[in-house]
Amino acid sequence: MAEHHEKQYSIVQIAMNLTAACFISGAIIAGTYFVTAPVAAKKAVITKNNTMKALVKDADNFKEIPGKAGWYEAEKGGKVIAYVVPGETKGYGGAIKLMVAVTADGKVINYDILAHNETPGLGDNANKEPFKKQFIGKIAEDLVVTKDPSNTKNIQAMTGATISSKAVTKGVKETVEEVDKFVGGK
Repeated sequence: MAEHHEKQYSIVQIAMNLTAACFISGAIIAGTYFVTAPVAAKKAVITKNNTMKALVKDADNFKEIPGKAGWYEAEKGGKVIAYVVPGETKGYGGAIKLMVAVTADGKVINYDILAHNETPGLGDNANKEPFKKQFIGKIAEDLVVTKDPSNTKNIQAMTGATISSKAVTKGVKETVEEVDKFVGGK
């Protein structure tokens, strides 16, 4: 009868091999992160700056406001011409993250939706014309959704997307109110 030898691995050998594999994969992940994280951070800053420039076209500089996370003063020739402020609201598909540009006297200049899960072709139209341009120049109290086509004072709801319309309008309104409070309390 031929002897059949199987190589027996001890628990210690298995543990050592597993530890080595984990260490190597951890080192690869850490190395990748070390290389890519600064690039991603730099891209995020560029994206944010481009978004702010698109919102406040006249501005030549954006300065962070100390104590106000994500808030910026938009300056032209050293003078504050607007505030660019983050906002968040809850839409049909969940959280909607906004960046809103507001004048010092509390009028909407423009906004940009940074992230949303709204229904494609309906709710995602909140970041497009003609819905978007209704906000320009409006003060907080006029930021109310209406379904009356003759009402140009307020915000006309998007067809088939009333929840998204109301959510974005609420998010922009709350942001304008925050700026009003900030400017008033300065």
